[in-house]
Amino acid sequence: MLGLLAALQGNCQAAQERTLLVVGDSISAEYGLPRGSGWVALLAQKLRRDKPSWQVINASISGDTSFGGRSRLPALLQQHRPDCVLIELGGNDALRGLSLQATQDNLLAMTQSAQQAGARVLLLGMQVPPNYGPDYAQRFAELFAVVARQRKVPLVPFLLKGVADQADPTRLFQADRIHPNEQAQPLILNNVWPALRKLL
Repeated sequence: MLGLLAALQGNCQAAQERTLLVVGDSISAEYGLPRGSGWVALLAQKLRRDKPSWQVINASISGDTSFGGRSRLPALLQQHRPDCVLIELGGNDALRGLSLQATQDNLLAMTQSAQQAGARVLLLGMQVPPNYGPDYAQRFAELFAVVARQRKVPLVPFLLKGVADQADPTRLFQADRIHPNEQAQPLILNNVWPALRKLL
């Protein structure tokens, strides 16, 4: 009898487990950071404390583009069957001068695929430095809002709010001035958490 109860309890626990999948680039892949100090790792720690039924799968790859994420996502959805997907891509598209329309189409396709697989989606927006010009910067930021509106998903408008827009923009960045440093990671998580908490 005790063995049966233990087995039933184990089955109930397994049924309650939830998976959160993060598909991103170097900002989510701990580029240049000590392992376990990136914002995704901090999120996993927070969920273990506050919402232990959730596990985090970080499928982020440094240098990835929205096209790369779109190509990888079907296999990730099939393998992990996530309940929630965080999409953090697009920054490298801008750095490489890729088409804004292509970036928008890729993010739209990723969001739709995740939704069709039964996952809730949170889109993490990015902005480009001022040297790209105000018109390009505005159109780049807007494409994330367009995707969020079309697919009716929540959006974090600027993942690096409070990090990249400080008076001293280098203080919270690594020497390359592109990737946030370890001090910035809790701030990034704080940008994500309010919107994510509603999904969980």
